[in-house]
Amino acid sequence: MQKKKTSSRKIVRATIYTYTVLFEPAVEGGYTVTVPMLPGVITEAETLAEARGRVKEAIRGYLKVLRKYREPIPIERRAEFRRPITERVAVSI
Repeated sequence: MQKKKTSSRKIVRATIYTYTVLFEPAVEGGYTVTVPMLPGVITEAETLAEARGRVKEAIRGYLKVLRKYREPIPIERRAEFRRPITERVAVSI
């Protein structure tokens, strides 16, 4: 009689966190990226695609450190973060 092989797969549950990210064009080219809800999370990249990848890595690392030290993970609610108002203003002198 043969024994049936059973799967030894682990079920991993992940929580998805969503944060507002600011991509600001840098004077020298590329982008500087910050996350207002996570102070100190900042990264830079040459392209927008690269900046998106880097900021995800930065956020993931930040949250892992918080979890490691059993610190609360900030949850962003829409009312907590308002988009900055940007306008082009022309003046004459």
